[in-house]
Amino acid sequence: MPVTIGGPMPNTPFSDDLAATSHTSLEDGYALCIGCILIAVGLAMLRAAHLVTGGTAGLALLISRFISISPGVLFAVLNLPFFILAARVMGSWFTARTIIVSLGIAGMSMVIDATTRIASGNPAVAAIAGGTLLGMGTLALARHGAGVGGVGIVTLWLQNARGWNAGRTQIAIDALVLAAAGVFLRPDRLLWSAVSALMMASVVYLWHRPGRYTGVSATRRRPPA
Repeated sequence: MPVTIGGPMPNTPFSDDLAATSHTSLEDGYALCIGCILIAVGLAMLRAAHLVTGGTAGLALLISRFISISPGVLFAVLNLPFFILAARVMGSWFTARTIIVSLGIAGMSMVIDATTRIASGNPAVAAIAGGTLLGMGTLALARHGAGVGGVGIVTLWLQNARGWNAGRTQIAIDALVLAAAGVFLRPDRLLWSAVSALMMASVVYLWHRPGRYTGVSATRRRPPA
C-alpha cells in the first residue's frame, strides 16, 4: 500500500483534495524537486531578460535589480512572514513542506547562478517560457502538498477556505505588484512582465481546481459519510 509522507494529514480544507490523490512518498518528493527546479529556472530566465512577474516572485525579481542577490534567495527571505499564516491556517504538515520548498528554490537558484549562464535573449520568449515554468512549478508543488510561499499561501488558503479560484486571486495580486514595478521598468519591459504574470496565473487557473485529477468536479464533491 502507498504510504504518504508526514503521517496523518491535519484537518484543513486543503487536506481533503490531497487525500483523494494518495501520492506515495517517492512521488511527493520527486514532484517537489521538479517544482523547485522549474521555479528556479523560470526566475533565472526572467531575471536575464530584465523582467519581473507577479506575486512574491515578482517582488524578488524587482528587488534583485538593485542588489546582487539571487531572486531565489530573496524569494525565500520574503516568504518568512507568510509561514506564520501557513502554520495557523494550513497546518504544520503543509507549512513544513513549504519551508523545505522555499529553501530548495533558494538553493537551486544559487546553483544556477554559479554554474549556468542564461543569455538575455528575446523578452517575449522569456516572458512566455519563464512565466509558464513558474506556473507549472507552482502547480507541481500545490498538487503534492506544498506551496511556493508568499502570496501563493494566501491564494491556496482562500481557494480552499472560501472557494475563491487561486488563479483569479493571483491575477489580482499580480496586478498590484506590476503596478509597483511600473515605476522602475520601461514600458516594453513592463508589458512583457505582465505577459509572464498572465502565463503563470493561467496555468494555476486552468489546472489547479478541486478534484481536477481525481474525477471529482468542483461542483460535485464526494457526498458526506
